[in-house]
Amino acid sequence: MPSSIQLNKFLLLLLFLVAFNGFGQTDSKTKLLTTQDSINQVLEYRKNAAESISTLNFTYAIDQLTLANKLVRNVNNLNLKADVLLTNATLQYYFQNYEQASKINIEAIDILKISEKRESLSGAYLIQGLINTRTNKFSEADLFYKKSDSICKITNDEKGKTSLLLARGFNELKKGNPTVAVNYFNAGITQFRNNGTKYQEAFCLINKADALLMLDDSNGHSYLSQAETSLKEALTIIDQKKYTKLKIDSYKTASKISLRKGQDSLAFSQLNDYTTKLDSIHIIYISAISSSVDGDTSVAELKKEIKDYKNDLFEKEKSESFNSIINSLSIALIAILSLLTLSFYKNNNLRAKANNLLQDKNTELMMAKEKAEKASLAKAQFLSTITHELRTPLYAVTGLTHLLIEENPKEHQKEHLNSLKFSGEYLLSLINNILDLNKLEANKVEVEKTTFDLKKRIKDVLIALKKSADDRKTILKLEFDDNIPKKLSGDPLKLSQILINLVGNSVKFTQNGNVTVRVSKIDQLNKTVKLNFEIEDNGVGISKKKQKSIFETFSQGSLQINRKFGGTGLGLSIVKNLLELMNSKIHLESQLGQGSKFWFNLDIDIPEDSAIAAQKESERDLVNYDKLKGKNVLVVEDNKINQMITRKILEKNKMTCQVADNGTDAIKLVQENDFDIVLMDIHMPGISGIEATIKIREFNTTIPIIALTAVTIDENLDEFYKAGFNDIIPKPFKPELFFAKIYNTLYKEELNN
Repeated sequence: MPSSIQLNKFLLLLLFLVAFNGFGQTDSKTKLLTTQDSINQVLEYRKNAAESISTLNFTYAIDQLTLANKLVRNVNNLNLKADVLLTNATLQYYFQNYEQASKINIEAIDILKISEKRESLSGAYLIQGLINTRTNKFSEADLFYKKSDSICKITNDEKGKTSLLLARGFNELKKGNPTVAVNYFNAGITQFRNNGTKYQEAFCLINKADALLMLDDSNGHSYLSQAETSLKEALTIIDQKKYTKLKIDSYKTASKISLRKGQDSLAFSQLNDYTTKLDSIHIIYISAISSSVDGDTSVAELKKEIKDYKNDLFEKEKSESFNSIINSLSIALIAILSLLTLSFYKNNNLRAKANNLLQDKNTELMMAKEKAEKASLAKAQFLSTITHELRTPLYAVTGLTHLLIEENPKEHQKEHLNSLKFSGEYLLSLINNILDLNKLEANKVEVEKTTFDLKKRIKDVLIALKKSADDRKTILKLEFDDNIPKKLSGDPLKLSQILINLVGNSVKFTQNGNVTVRVSKIDQLNKTVKLNFEIEDNGVGISKKKQKSIFETFSQGSLQINRKFGGTGLGLSIVKNLLELMNSKIHLESQLGQGSKFWFNLDIDIPEDSAIAAQKESERDLVNYDKLKGKNVLVVEDNKINQMITRKILEKNKMTCQVADNGTDAIKLVQENDFDIVLMDIHMPGISGIEATIKIREFNTTIPIIALTAVTIDENLDEFYKAGFNDIIPKPFKPELFFAKIYNTLYKEELNN
């Protein structure tokens, strides 16, 4: 389908064909003028055209430009020809025929570069920048504005500089940078007000209002009120000076203000006024073009076609009546094409309305997205900070408890120490649950693959929960299908976490009863086995109503259950998220007073060479404490309590220990001593543990360094390993894991072989 611009071009061609005969008669009667007279006459025509364009008197503007175009061909003056071209380009710009305006303006720029008329060249660059802004070529617009600005600085053209403020503000507004746009408009308004250029001042005020409406009032700003004030000031000028086009643009801005204020009916009415009056302006454009039938096209090819066409008509019909018929038909065709053009314009206008609404919605969505991202970042930073602050004192609690239990306390003291140890481990479990849930919700957890013994893993889970079960006089049972392969390949840690949460939940709600774990083989396809896991208890059970929400975050059976049994309500939510990550789903069957059964199916791979993998895994799990005796360890830790705990744990296992209070001392001690391994804290006064490790690696690349840290390590692993750490031990730690990490780091090559 042809565009409205193409139809307008065709329309102009027909107009010129109809009127060409009249042009010839006028030419024959025109008297020759002197060169200076011609120049003065062209300047007068051009001035009249420019003034008419600013007042939207396009018919008169076209008439004057037609005369100027015709007369300037006979004048040998490049600057004058360029000025006439610039006025033509400005007219096309007002007609929104940006493609044609750009072509004419570029031709003017080429001429002005030769003639070196700087002020006109600066103006041509400015017009080209505005054309590019209108056609969304913002980068190209910036380049032309910079060229114009360079000339203004050389010629000290203050008026040109002020016009650039408006143009750059308009460009930033179209790019979606309202804050920058407002700054430009504010500067321009002041200058235009001082210069008395009211049209530009009013244009600035309207666009400033549009820019203010793109800003968010949520932080206590009064952008909406400022926009209303700016529009009001603009309307005062517009009504005084009767700027028709700006008056129409003000309706669109007013509709946006009404929409922000919740006045939907008024907004719709104002938007309808804008559309209706804009249609009338475009009809004026079309009428102006239609009235310019006495114009001259200035195109050599078109002149030849017109001449041939004229001769043809003269030979075929020499009567005035034939010419009249042809003119009438042409005018009829023009009317039809005008109606088609108007129809195309209205369709485009409807699309423009829809696009504007979509753009507003997209802006709102982008702002909401940015707010959500900021909230997510704040949440992550808060969790990182709070877990570090919790883990540091918790390390002291669990570490001191472990040391006291190892020092053969009295029987009545053991009970208190075991309670203290349990409380510490419970707090650590709570912290880990919160972090796990946050990572699962953010899709930052990945399923790993390693070879493991499923039956052994389940037994380890039951052993870990045996004390809790004994306290509640509950028996733990395991029913394991012997047809399940001994070695499987999957993520044993996440599977253990699922089972600990499910079995622990059943134990918590079962008194003097049984908790049974059943694992059975359903099917096997090639190297993948489908297993069914069931955790069944005969505890208090869960109501039908609560079963719908039991897997939600922080959900518990009731307030009374929370008070009686404790817990955070995170365990089952973590189970649900982990199973979804592993392409499975948790199911629940329960009745109040009769118990509950949780079950799920899981596809697990069978490793190719399970025997070798299992042997290597078991070798890595073993710690030869005799080999650790006498090892010289440097502990870098700023907390005095943590220093004492770590030192005592190491010395209790016959290892020698030296302590550094900060990273600077640690670097010096490593340079002066021969340590077997370094345990490096991360957060310390002065340089951090990461910075200290980087400096140590500059002169010692072989000494093993393990990060001993209370920060959340999952999101910092790359940073730790990049700095030169061999491994990471999160605080608070279990002594078994602590020594296993040290042993595996010291004897890594031996274990791998």
